Amino acid sequence: MISSFNHMLKQTLLPLLTLCLLLSPALGAEAPAPPANFLAQDVPGDAGTAIDLSWTLSPDDEEQTKPRKVLRYVISRKVFTGDAKTLTPGTTLTVEVGGKEMTVEVVKNMNEYQLVGETTYSVNKFRDSNCETDVPYLYQIQAIGQEGLASRPVVLEQPVVAQLQWFNLQRGWFAMFVLLICGSVIMFIEMARRGKKLKVRKIAGLEAITDAVGRATEMGRSCLFVPGIQDINDIQTVAGITVLAQVAETTADYRATLEVPTSRSLVMTTARDTVEAAYLAAGRPDEYNEDDIYYITDEQFGYVASVTGKMVRDKPAACFYMGAFYAESLILAETGNSVGAIQVAGTAMPTQLPFFVAACDFTLIGEEFFAASAYLSREPQQLGSLKGQDFGKLVGGIVLVVGCVIATLAAFEAKAAPAEQDEPTSLESAQTYIKENILGKGGF
Repeated sequence: MISSFNHMLKQTLLPLLTLCLLLSPALGAEAPAPPANFLAQDVPGDAGTAIDLSWTLSPDDEEQTKPRKVLRYVISRKVFTGDAKTLTPGTTLTVEVGGKEMTVEVVKNMNEYQLVGETTYSVNKFRDSNCETDVPYLYQIQAIGQEGLASRPVVLEQPVVAQLQWFNLQRGWFAMFVLLICGSVIMFIEMARRGKKLKVRKIAGLEAITDAVGRATEMGRSCLFVPGIQDINDIQTVAGITVLAQVAETTADYRATLEVPTSRSLVMTTARDTVEAAYLAAGRPDEYNEDDIYYITDEQFGYVASVTGKMVRDKPAACFYMGAFYAESLILAETGNSVGAIQVAGTAMPTQLPFFVAACDFTLIGEEFFAASAYLSREPQQLGSLKGQDFGKLVGGIVLVVGCVIATLAAFEAKAAPAEQDEPTSLESAQTYIKENILGKGGF
């Protein structure tokens, strides 16, 4: 009888104890305290589609407590309808916001808050980027804790409206730099048009074109021009075609042979037109041979194998590499060096420049390559643009130097300042302003 009683006790009490253990966390969990100081404001300088929300974290949002009492914050909103009692969808409603009357179109469920987003614990900011322009919104926020328990909702006291601004005043420094640099470009172009000589430093690689073509003429050998392996939509290919025009005009004057193997059909067509125009400008259109400008293949190493084989067989006296290059740059440059050619290279690919510098006689590095058009043509528009861009670089360099000096002095001042000083010093404020406004999103 005792054994049967024990068995019955086990069958009854054990499930009850298990159920109590499972329910004990939920029974002991409490809703977290709500956040405070819930504020909202229109995002300045935007297209009228965003509102910034901020709040003071819940008193229960502490890292020391385990498990955490606050897991996240949920933000909801609804369209402000004032004191309207009955709302008929499709009608319009006039409400007063900040002393200004606004017209709102009534939609379904206008009195219900709709979820717009959430943030994790310890975060007290949120940007609602899906607002409609000139529509008043009321927001509410709740802290969510364990077991999904929510705090008392905190509602904005006043509605907020997302408004369109014509100008983003936070980017005023950027506008100033644009006006300054564009104005300098226009000024230098006008100076060049009026006959003032604008000094441009000599670029050795471009000055060597005449010597390289002259050497090829004396030796009775050809000149080879490689315009890179990218298509005509690449800016480096366009810059290479510009240099090709000068090389073709020089070969026409010296009556040397110029070969241009290409890896793109459009580059071949453009190169043919460029070389034909150069021979026509030199007064020797009959010596132009379009078969010297030909297409090989789009495949990278198939193209370089064909070009290097041509170099080994014909041994050109001058090789020009102008355009976008990749792994084939060293193969081309080393092959040209092995046949004893004068080599002039130009590219804006940082990874390939070391190979050209090591294996070629002259190399146009980066911006020198893009400045070749203005350097060779001496046209006022191009020279003025080049000088204006240099002025912009000078302005940027000055700002960077000033910022570095201020940052260095601010670091020394921070070390010398007392430890209990919380407010930033004048140098630290200037450093922050330069970093966030002049060199940040609002500046360069």
